[in-house]
Amino acid sequence: MGYFKEALFQVDGLRKYLWNPEKKLFSHIYDYGLKKYERQDFWGVGNGWAAAGMTRILRSLPGNFRKEKEKLQSYFKDLLDGCLKYQREDGLFHDVLDRPDSFVETNLAQMLAYTIYRNVQLGWLGKKYLKTAETMRQAVHKKVDSLGYVNDVCGSPLFQSAGVATEGQAFFLLMEAARRDLMG
Repeated sequence: MGYFKEALFQVDGLRKYLWNPEKKLFSHIYDYGLKKYERQDFWGVGNGWAAAGMTRILRSLPGNFRKEKEKLQSYFKDLLDGCLKYQREDGLFHDVLDRPDSFVETNLAQMLAYTIYRNVQLGWLGKKYLKTAETMRQAVHKKVDSLGYVNDVCGSPLFQSAGVATEGQAFFLLMEAARRDLMG
């Protein structure tokens, strides 16, 4: 919408209240009124939304926002590296990133693959991340059924178990479009 400073202000606010510098991940819910976490877990999809949002802002910022772009690129890379520490061998992640007892979830993998493809395409991220994006993409493709649904994403409407959700379908399309734009 063109309100670049407000978008950056929102990212800084999220980092102020939700960012964990040791884990390099965002917690899920902070209640500002009560000054406490409602849910401090490092929800994978929430971190995926943060990565996708930062990528969207980076793509939208005009050229005269050079310093802000550099800061946001640094934020994004920290988050990406924080998430990748918890990637499973099959390319997927647990619903709560640092809790292997939570269910295996598909959407974060495609969210991160999407952001990697976009950030490499725009020159903000090194090509060394492409192998990781391809591994995640292959894992996601194994979760697509004969009707085209991406399965085992954090399922709607409660987002407490593996299932299907419109976000899972949307990020599959975003991932594929970003890869196509990058790879030609």
